[in-house]
Amino acid sequence: MSEYSYPYKDAAFIFEQLVGFDQLCEEGGLTDVNSELAAAILEEAGRLGSEVIAPLNVVGDREGAKMDENGVREAPGFAEAYRQYRDNGWSSLPFDEKHGGQGMPKIIGTAAEEIWQSSNLGFSLCPLLTHGAVDALEKHGSDQLKSLFLAKMISGEWTGTMNLTEPQAGSDLAAINTRAVPDGDCYRVIGQKIFITWGDHQMTGNIIHLVLARLPDAPAGVHGISMFLVPKFLLDEHGQPGERNDVRCVSLEHKLGIHGSPTCVMAFGDNGGAVGYLVGEAHRGLMAMFTMMNAARQSVGLQGLSLASRSYQQALAWARERLQGTNSDGSRFPIIEFPDVRRMLMLMKAGTESMRGLAYLTAAEIDRSRLASDPVRSASHHARVELLTPIVKGWLTEIAQELTSYGIQIHGGMGFIEETGSAQYYRDARITTIYEGTTGIQANDLVGRKILADGGEALADLLREIQATAEALGANESTSATGNALHLAVQAGVEARQWVLDHARESRAVAGAAGVNFLMLLGYLCGGWIMGLSAHKASNLLAEGGGDAAFLKAKLVTANFYCDHFLPRAGACLASVKAGPESIMAMPLDQF
Repeated sequence: MSEYSYPYKDAAFIFEQLVGFDQLCEEGGLTDVNSELAAAILEEAGRLGSEVIAPLNVVGDREGAKMDENGVREAPGFAEAYRQYRDNGWSSLPFDEKHGGQGMPKIIGTAAEEIWQSSNLGFSLCPLLTHGAVDALEKHGSDQLKSLFLAKMISGEWTGTMNLTEPQAGSDLAAINTRAVPDGDCYRVIGQKIFITWGDHQMTGNIIHLVLARLPDAPAGVHGISMFLVPKFLLDEHGQPGERNDVRCVSLEHKLGIHGSPTCVMAFGDNGGAVGYLVGEAHRGLMAMFTMMNAARQSVGLQGLSLASRSYQQALAWARERLQGTNSDGSRFPIIEFPDVRRMLMLMKAGTESMRGLAYLTAAEIDRSRLASDPVRSASHHARVELLTPIVKGWLTEIAQELTSYGIQIHGGMGFIEETGSAQYYRDARITTIYEGTTGIQANDLVGRKILADGGEALADLLREIQATAEALGANESTSATGNALHLAVQAGVEARQWVLDHARESRAVAGAAGVNFLMLLGYLCGGWIMGLSAHKASNLLAEGGGDAAFLKAKLVTANFYCDHFLPRAGACLASVKAGPESIMAMPLDQF
């Protein structure tokens, strides 16, 4: 089992060459933030990740969280690791200074989050959910709620959760039954929620639950949902945790993976009603939920990258050390010399580098949207974030299934043995395509809310930008093949966009049938864009004689490989998109 190491060189290349981090900070007025500071922050994060959090990954997987008379007990070692994470200020890194945050750009927080997730996904889910709850409370909560809860959640002194679905509802939030009854200046929340990540633990003095529920006068459907803040412990007159609220974890789910993360069934109001406070407007909880959900979707996409990257590191170490081939003189050589092993390693390397670039560029677009002084520019960057979010969540997590599977395959029979650790990344990755909205839900969001809603304008803008990259590559002899491949993939994207615009309103089946293949097409295309940009920048640096020549040449090789082995999939996705729903919907139900 290999040790974890954050890919600093690749991250620095993305920050400097693809994002233009120093320029982003300068234009946004962040005069004290630059690439040197970002590198120092990530170096410290990497140290905590590799030395403290990563060694607990296998502990969390094998021992997991358990329940006793006091509630949920986190896996051994997690509480001390969380204390170090909190005391070193990592929880507050990306949040507003007026609430006790450090005000760092989103892209730095995203890079640090990759470190926590790669080190130990089960552990990292606790701060991930807290960050989503902070986003929702910061945007939608009253000043009073913010003053009572926000600073301690940002500091990590208290953690947060997201309580959405119920046994009968699944992804259909219109079907939730949890209710909230007015009681003076608060509400009594009564109901049950399932799949609540880190719904209970002993690592912090309080847990702040954000809960979707219905008021007595709520209209039917999703338009009748409100959001409530329900603390594990009610606050005393000094703002400190006091009396236990009427909310408890009643059981833990036994899962395929992420055993270190307790997934709870939560009961609210078994003894009269849990005290809760309305967040935002009554019946407008869906809006607050999407603030939390969009942040979580980007983080879950990052999980796909993080697990694939960790799996790649371990597979690479194994391939270099595992002796299996025999030379004519009887000496043995490692399996990395076999072409098929190199093929799989290159798929993992090219895949993770494209995933990382896309995740980081999306985070930078969030920064540009927030920091832009011009409202028109801010809106343009926001539209790009909205477009990329379902792609980041859907494509990165789907590719993670493939890449972590290669990690096992490279290990051969030992990959199927839990002792080597490779199987854990594969098991942990499986949930990422499901929670915070399945890939199908991301596809519906992409087609319905992002493409059809604006007539495909945001996508057309992105396609034009990718085409410009293809043309820049084509003008350079050393990258012309990459440019030609990217150009063909852009044309597939243009054709798929037009087909969806022309046909998606014909019936619900059209968009539903085309959606996932359309999303995957755009994912492969955006990945190719990232690799094309990387090749363009690397080629220019080599021509100037700057940078690490070996690293830059490897970027060119990796980009070429991506164009040979990933980009052709865009054409296959286009064919599936244009096939329409006929063969999907033709089968009689009784013949399945």
